[in-house]
Amino acid sequence: MEGRAAILDGKPQLALLELLDSQLAINRIVILGDSLTSGHGIGRAASFPSVLQARMEQEGLSYQIVNKGISGNTTADGLARLDECLAAPLRLLVIALGVNDGLRGVPVAEIKKNLLASIARATAKGVPVLLCRMEALPLYGWPYVEAFRRMYDEIAAETGVSLAPFLLFDIVGNAALMQGDHVHPNVHGAKAMADIMWPYLRAALAS
Repeated sequence: MEGRAAILDGKPQLALLELLDSQLAINRIVILGDSLTSGHGIGRAASFPSVLQARMEQEGLSYQIVNKGISGNTTADGLARLDECLAAPLRLLVIALGVNDGLRGVPVAEIKKNLLASIARATAKGVPVLLCRMEALPLYGWPYVEAFRRMYDEIAAETGVSLAPFLLFDIVGNAALMQGDHVHPNVHGAKAMADIMWPYLRAALAS
C-alpha cells in the first residue's frame, strides 16, 4: 500500500491529472446568457444548456457545457463577467444576450459595442464564438426593433462569428411551451430551444 501511495503521489501521476484537467478545460463550452439560459422558473437542471449537455452525452460527445446564465443580465453585464468565463481554456463561447437590453431600450449602438467587445476579448484568447440572435419587442417603436434585428447580422458580418437564430422562435407564442408569465419557456420550451440550438452548436464545434 505504501508503494502504491508513493506512485499515486508521484510526479507522473500529477502530470497525468494535470493533462486530464487540461483536456476537460479544452472541451468546455460556456453559454453566457440571462434568464432564458439560467432556467428561470424551471431550474438549471431543466434549462436548455442542461438539455444540450444530455444530448452531448447521448451522442458520445465529450463536451462539458457550463451554464453561465444570470436573470436580468444585459450585454454590459455579460462583458463584465467575461474574464471569469475565459479564465480557463474553452472550446467555444456561446453568447445569448440582448433581450434585457431591448426591454430597457438600451441604444442599439451601445449593445453592439458590448457584443463586439465580448467577441474581441474571446477571440483574442483563441476562443471561437457562437452568437445567438435576440429580438426586441416594439416597446420603443419599430425602427428600434429593426435596428436591433439588423445589429446581429452586422456583428456576424463584421467579425465572422457563427450566428444562431432567435432561440424562442415559434416558442414564445405557443402557450404549451411557455410559463404562465408568457416570457420564459417551460421545460418543454427549453427542450425546443435546445433543438433550435443543436445544429448550430454542432456546426460551430466542427469548424
